[in-house]
Order: sequence, then C-alpha cells, then structure tokens
Amino acid sequence: MTSIPDASWIEPRLTGARPQAMAALLRYFRDLDLAEEAFQEASLRALKTWPDKGPPRDAAAWLIMVGRNAALDDVRRQRRMMTLPPGDAAFDRVAEPPDMAERLDSADYRDDILRLLFICCHPDLPATQQVALALRIVSGVPVARIAAAFLVKEKAMEQRITRAKARIAAADIPFETPTPEERLARVQTVAAMIYLLFNEGYTDANPASDRAALCDEAIRLARLLLRMFPAEPELMGLLALMLIQHSRQHARFDADGAVILLEDQDRQLWNRRLIAEALAIIDKAMLHRQPGPYQIQAAIAALHARAADPAETDWAGIEQLYQALERLAPSPVVTLNRAVAVSKLHGPRAALDLAEPLAPALDGYFYFHGLRGILLRDLRRHAEAREAFGRAIGLANTPAEAAHIRQLLDRL
Repeated sequence: MTSIPDASWIEPRLTGARPQAMAALLRYFRDLDLAEEAFQEASLRALKTWPDKGPPRDAAAWLIMVGRNAALDDVRRQRRMMTLPPGDAAFDRVAEPPDMAERLDSADYRDDILRLLFICCHPDLPATQQVALALRIVSGVPVARIAAAFLVKEKAMEQRITRAKARIAAADIPFETPTPEERLARVQTVAAMIYLLFNEGYTDANPASDRAALCDEAIRLARLLLRMFPAEPELMGLLALMLIQHSRQHARFDADGAVILLEDQDRQLWNRRLIAEALAIIDKAMLHRQPGPYQIQAAIAALHARAADPAETDWAGIEQLYQALERLAPSPVVTLNRAVAVSKLHGPRAALDLAEPLAPALDGYFYFHGLRGILLRDLRRHAEAREAFGRAIGLANTPAEAAHIRQLLDRL
C-alpha cells in the first residue's frame, strides 16, 4: 500500500513566503484581486507539486513566477474569448512583456513589503480598513483572526476588507512608493501593521517554522522603518518591544508544543543579546521625552526581562506603566493586562473586580476568559472557573492555547 507523503509543512511555508510574494505580485499587476488570485493559484500548484518534488530553494520567488505566469495565461485566455475596446488598460498592463524575472535575482523584491504597507495606509481608507487590508493581503491572516484582533464580528470585518479593496479600485490609488511627506503621515499605521505581522508569527509553537519566521520579517521591517525615521521614539519602542518578545522564542513552548507561561519559563533560554539591544534602544527612546504606547509596552517587557527570577518582577512598576498606557491608549485589552499586575499585587479578588466590567467588550476574546478562569480558580469558585475555561477553549487561536486551558481544567 502506497503511503501518502506528509504535506503538513507546506502551509507554514506558504504563510512565510506570502508577504514577499503578494507584495511583488501586487507591484507587477497593480490590482489587488488579480494579485490575490495569482497567489492562490500558485499556492494550489505548490500543494500539487511540492509534496513530490520538495520545496524550491526560494519559495517566494517560485510563487511569484508561477502566480504571475498563471495570471497572464488566464488574462490571455479571456482576451481570446472577448472583444475588448481599444486600449483596455487593465489587460494591456498585464499583457506587457514581464520584467519580474530580472528583479527576482536581487533582494529588492523583499522590500516591496514595506512599500505595500505604506500603500495600504492610504489616507483615502479609514484606519481600521488600512490595517485589516494589510493583514489580509500581505500576511494572509484569516478574517476571523483579524476580527478577533479588532474585537468585532467576522462578517463586519469581511465587509470592511471588501470595502477597502473596492475603494482602492474605484479611486485608482497608485501603487508607487509614497513621497517622504506621505510616509511621515502614514508611519504610525505602518508600525501597527508590522506589530500585527509579528504577532501572527509569534503564535507558532515551532521557532523554526516559516510562520514563526514572520517575527524575523517584522523585526527586519521595523529596522528599515527606523532607518527612514531615526529620530522617532515610538519606532524605537516598537523595535525594542518585538526584540524582547522575540528573545523568549525558545522558552515559550515545551517539546510537545505546550505553552509555558512567562513565570515558568527557563530564563537561561532567553536571548540576552536581543534583550541587551532592546534595553539600549529603550534608553535612547526615553531621552526624547515623548512617551507613546510602544515605548510603554517595551518598558513593561523590559521590567520582565530584567528580573532574573519571577519573584523579582517589579509588579508595582508594571501596574503603573499599564495605568500610563490606559491614559495614552485606553482599551479593554490594556485594562485586562493591568488586571494581571493587580492580581500579583493585591490578589485575585481585586483583579476580578477590575476585569469583570470588561465582559461586554471582551466576550469574544480568548485571554479574557482564560484570565477570568484563573482568577475564579484562585478564589475557589470552581464551577464558574470551569465555565470560563470552557469558553476560552472555544475561542483559542491555536492548538497550543487550547491545550494549555485544558491543562488548567484538568487540574480543577
């Protein structure tokens, strides 16, 4: 009996290659829908050919070439089947002799991603549509995951993304590199997109996977962005925050892919080189005396990183920083994070009092129900804790998150 080859490695490989491939295809076709269709066709062909032949040396380059050629073939078929008015721009553009092959021999196409992020931040689009569109187009994040990040229903987010694509098509927004003035106006939204790209890779339990490599790509883009705006302290904060979080990459999951909480991690596995770089960047950012959300989050991460032992964690300082973050960028998620610090300082009752009013806003948020379950467990309200843990399992973003909550349930 012939065994079917394991192709589970293909999906993360496609995910990791998607940002470069989509950015290059979009630069070539200058049409969002056509670029997406080209990438999807290339992905389907990868699923058919890679299991037998193995992955190409450069997955992104392979997807760009195959996707471009497939889309061109499709356009040519359509041209043969219909009579077009003279000078039809959409078809003339993709029928031109391609110059992509020459560009693939250089590393330039990798930086199309940063260009594409700035394009998605066009002021003609509302901010939430900008971020959602970039996450969907550039990273291929499922609409359900984007909706969860924005704390809205999946259908509502799908409508936002559809409207954004339609608006770009109707307005004929140029897919060219923005001017310095345009980049300055859009830089904060681009920073948010880079951090969300980082978080997409951060959820993978395998630090060697292609999906986890999105963390490295986000850090690379943040360095490029900081090079463009070297005096922007918030970009320093963003880079420092990602470096500290990335420093824990090899300590966050056990050999079976189960989550290891921060307080239980082997701190010897933390990458001290990344932490030292991040701490130096934070110190430099603070000299500007212009505190912002990324700088505060980086300062919180730094307090965790400086503690050689969980017992040495400065929870009072962390709670004060979360209060500052609430003032600068208030959100129920920030308050939920502050509740963790409150639980360490004042116990589960005080933390639950802070978290409970967040229920209407965070009912669809995995971490809300997970934290609520832990606090109820610590208060020995086990029946309510079980209910909260059950809700969290249903909202888990990854198998590792669901498995962690099941462990907590088992201990009850």
